[in-house]
Amino acid sequence: MGFMERGVMRNKLAAWQVFLWWHHFFLLWSTIDGQTRYSIPEELKQGSVVGNLAKDLGLVVSELYQRKLRITSEAGKQYFSVDLGKGELVVTDRIDREELCEQRPSCLLPLELVIDNPLQLHRVEIEIQDTNDNSPSFPSKEKVVKIAELVNTGARFPLESAQDPDVGTNSVRSYLISKNDNFKLTVKNHKDGRKIPELVLEKPLDREKLPVHNLILTAVDGGDPARSGTSEITVIVLDINDNAPVFERQLYEANVSEKATPGTEILHLKATDADEGLNGEIEYFFAEQTPNLILSLFDIVPSTGAIVVKGSLDHETKSVHRFDVTAKDKGNPEMDGHCGVEIKVSDINDNIPEIIVTSLTTPVPEDSAIGTVIALLSAKDPDSGDNGKVTLSLSSKSPFRLNPSLSNHYSLVTNGPLDREKNDQYSVKIRATDAGKPPLSSEKVIIVELLDVNDNPPVFSQSSYVIYVKENYAPGKILCSVSATDADLGENAKISYSILDSKVQDVSVSSYVYINSDNGSIYSMHSFDYEKLKVFEIRVQARDQGSPSLSSNATVHVFILDQNDNAPAVIYPSSAALGSLSHQRMPRSAKAGHLVTKVTAVDADSGHNAWISYKVSEATDASLFSVNLYTGEVRTKRAVSEQDDSSQRLLIEIKDDGEPVQSATVTVSILLEDGLHEPILDLRQKATEPSKKNGRITLYLILSLASVSVLSLVTFLVLMVKCMRNSRSSASCCTRRSDCDDYKNPNRNLQIQLNTDGPIKYVEVLGGDMLSQSQSFRSCMSPMSEYSDFTLIKPSSTSDFKEVISVLDASLPDSTWTFESQQVSRKEHFNI
Repeated sequence: MGFMERGVMRNKLAAWQVFLWWHHFFLLWSTIDGQTRYSIPEELKQGSVVGNLAKDLGLVVSELYQRKLRITSEAGKQYFSVDLGKGELVVTDRIDREELCEQRPSCLLPLELVIDNPLQLHRVEIEIQDTNDNSPSFPSKEKVVKIAELVNTGARFPLESAQDPDVGTNSVRSYLISKNDNFKLTVKNHKDGRKIPELVLEKPLDREKLPVHNLILTAVDGGDPARSGTSEITVIVLDINDNAPVFERQLYEANVSEKATPGTEILHLKATDADEGLNGEIEYFFAEQTPNLILSLFDIVPSTGAIVVKGSLDHETKSVHRFDVTAKDKGNPEMDGHCGVEIKVSDINDNIPEIIVTSLTTPVPEDSAIGTVIALLSAKDPDSGDNGKVTLSLSSKSPFRLNPSLSNHYSLVTNGPLDREKNDQYSVKIRATDAGKPPLSSEKVIIVELLDVNDNPPVFSQSSYVIYVKENYAPGKILCSVSATDADLGENAKISYSILDSKVQDVSVSSYVYINSDNGSIYSMHSFDYEKLKVFEIRVQARDQGSPSLSSNATVHVFILDQNDNAPAVIYPSSAALGSLSHQRMPRSAKAGHLVTKVTAVDADSGHNAWISYKVSEATDASLFSVNLYTGEVRTKRAVSEQDDSSQRLLIEIKDDGEPVQSATVTVSILLEDGLHEPILDLRQKATEPSKKNGRITLYLILSLASVSVLSLVTFLVLMVKCMRNSRSSASCCTRRSDCDDYKNPNRNLQIQLNTDGPIKYVEVLGGDMLSQSQSFRSCMSPMSEYSDFTLIKPSSTSDFKEVISVLDASLPDSTWTFESQQVSRKEHFNI
């Protein structure tokens, strides 16, 4: 081919490339199995638009920047980018199809588009179409073929095949040989698609006429315009050895495992030579221009033609190896024969699957709904077949699950409630396992941190608190401290304390106490008076600073402890009505033990602070009168004599049992008079006279008395059982023990009720507390009685103590009378 013809061919090839470039610039796209595919020619200029992703994927262009659209490529090198302002996919680097896909029929470049808020994954495939940008080329520019002159016509001599990186129609399509008289060119189509040129002898050679033939071999591809390459063929005509070795097969095929060790025999080649002697002895060699990769992986035993493994085979690097073998005899000149060898490397499961984290969202709010996407994952295994099929699974228990999406792609989503207080982070262990035998697996740990939300209210250390405070406690001092904890973090765990509004004796509790909102310390606003307030409640609330905030409550029970801050108050005789003296009259005929009067006092305190004792502090005649220590009864110690003064004066001191002791005094003036009548004594004297009736009547009386006693005992027992079942307020069943409840319970308000019908008949001393009905005790007597009949009446309401005193003072007669009080001897009513 002349230089002008070559120039015309080059111009045609350039014009064809320009046509293809503009033809493929307007790209086609389609969605196959949920994937978007574009087709572009190779060698596109940088900045060329591949397609409008926003339009094709249904995305809003204005949201692409905020949603952080990004591209990841499995090819490693980034050839494309997205114009976020237009939503277009543009070329950013030179794309060489031959570099990416070699001579594979289909060249796909997969891309993954990741979009946040919400998280989405789109798969885009870019099909790189071949352009005729490579010319065919021969491994060597010069080829020497030696042919014996005695070779018969029709003999074939294989030549080197031209190589063209392009594929399809752009690859080698035909061969041409320069014009000559002895040879023609034929093309042999290999089953793998290769075209092998063969030089065919048409006319016998005559070394003496022409020992060397110079030929030009041209390879032309099928592009438009077509490209070509040439090689110079030098045919040397040999004399002597006229039979070349011949292989039994033109193509040998074999399979070998990629785990085959060096020295493993793959197959045997066999060639025969019709010559004798050295001309028929054959040795086997790799053909000239055999790639170095083949030479590093395989070896040939020259004498036997056995092909053995030399290096490490890898199915993933290359699954099929093709090369040519030459059989040479030892003739002079030597003759050779050729055959092709195809070795397929079978895959074994020798690659561990790999887990790729495409996107990960962390930390995750602990209140995330079930199904929230945490991460996008994919798996990759370079093995083929079942050895390359990978499944992902969670190898540990966790509130997550894997959802499969596209091929070998998964999304990690929540599968249950999350609780940061139990686990602030999760180590999610993901296992990738292939389907090989035996299967191979790998693991990857993803750390998912949890973001705290305010889902825990404060919790008090105690649901209720009990504190005891002495009355007259100094205001402003701390009463107690409450504390609460919150399992949340940060602002969600900051706690402030407050007192919930409530009423204490119709007054807001906040007027009694104050709480420090930071540490929960409760302080008194003023001192307390046990006689006015004995117990109250404070409801404390602990609230966190979360949004929305959560709270919890606790109750503080405050008990006021009594102090001895009240002196005994004299109820009778009342000094307010009669001044500092109480005038009493008694007959001079009184015997020892005669009840002159009774001093009664009460103490507003409780417990030991309200236990009262009486004693004579001063007396006109200390030998004549005495006062009972516990009851306050004033009696004569001896009989009154004529020498005793008619006017006697007693100063009685009344003390409580508190610390320090509080006391009061009352002065009693006693007038001794002659002729005072004592009807009860007369009756007793008559009653003591001996009966003059006969013994039979006495016997009847004794039997009657015994019967009445038994009946009374049974009645008493029945009343006692009914009293235990009924309320203490029942008027029909009160026992001796109930009488002393007033003394055992210090929280009593005492009052006195007087019943007058002329002279005082009886005085009632009432006792009760704030929380229960009061009980009243009645003492009935005649004005001149030494003894009183002690009875109980139904509970009655309390009244103001001062009003009772006023009523008592207004009702006192001028004549002498005796008074029996509520207070009974401690020896009888208190278990001391």
